[in-house]
Amino acid sequence: MPMANQGDCMISISLAMIVKNEEKTIERCLNSVAHIMDEIIIVDTGSTDKTKELCKKYTDKVYDFEWIDDFSAARNYSYSLATKDYIMWLDADDILLPEEAEKLQELKASLSKDIDIVMMKYATGVDINGNISFSYYRERLSKREKDYLWKEPVHEYLNSFGKIYNSDITIIHAKPYEVKRDTDRNIRIYENLIRQGTPLSARGQYYYARELKDHGRYEEAIEWFVRFLDSGKGWVEDNINACNELGKCYLLINKPGEALKTFYRSFLYNLPRAEICCQIAYYYQSIKDYKKAAFWFEFALTLPKPEGSWGFYQPDFWDYIPLIECAVCYDHLGEYEKAAEYNYRALSVRPDSLAALRNQEYFKNKLKQT
Repeated sequence: MPMANQGDCMISISLAMIVKNEEKTIERCLNSVAHIMDEIIIVDTGSTDKTKELCKKYTDKVYDFEWIDDFSAARNYSYSLATKDYIMWLDADDILLPEEAEKLQELKASLSKDIDIVMMKYATGVDINGNISFSYYRERLSKREKDYLWKEPVHEYLNSFGKIYNSDITIIHAKPYEVKRDTDRNIRIYENLIRQGTPLSARGQYYYARELKDHGRYEEAIEWFVRFLDSGKGWVEDNINACNELGKCYLLINKPGEALKTFYRSFLYNLPRAEICCQIAYYYQSIKDYKKAAFWFEFALTLPKPEGSWGFYQPDFWDYIPLIECAVCYDHLGEYEKAAEYNYRALSVRPDSLAALRNQEYFKNKLKQT
């Protein structure tokens, strides 16, 4: 961790949040971080529940902002109200677990003021056992005097630069199942922009394509993913993920040849990623070519994890999934000892895996018969 210079004081932090109808989550979020913050700013974009009332238990700085289909506009307003050294953002369904809050407290006490941006891991997928299944890094803490601005009306990002520090702090996006979300909101914003003749940025094209895929509009998603990739303007991590999602779209409309070409295209942008190698393996598995499938699952196991990358990361694709799928492949190939060994390794990674536990009994019986 970059340490403060002698004579430096502990940094102060403003928490700046935008919220709407978050009465079921906001207290959980604020309870996890309020004791660390020097200032809490809440910008409400139109709540009709008790969100503002609950927020006033933590701060008197609760403001209204008329929603204009632009997340960056709301976030920039919240940042304009901050007065402390650094600004941190959270969504209402984010939380810091106690051990992560302790890390943040330590960071606050020791961070050198020449750091402009602090990146933190954002865990947006967590399984029932608490294992992180999907994560990426976000710009969470930024120096106020730099006047960084949020960009993009949806899937917004802080247009940050300067001296950046990658911290080991993890924020959990813990969306409760009982909260109903407007799942059409993002795609509606994009399509309003298109109808108005507003061109989408490269980032906008990428995220619009993702929204189309999530809504089952695969042909349109393919068109926008291709447009994004062919623009040559995408961030390398978005390019890689676009290849992954585009390949899945092709499979969903029964164009496996195009899917394979797209998965391979991802290798043009950086070293192969295990998530995509496993997709290639799944394809060969689906056509019962278990030898080629095993090759790609085993290849995924040899890859170095992308240390320092801020892109999407699904840890199971780097160990547990290729291990257990190799067990399946070698079982089909009749190589039962090899299959049992891969299953044992999968179980060592995920001792709670019901599939691997069932496989263990299966292979015990299988090896007795041979």
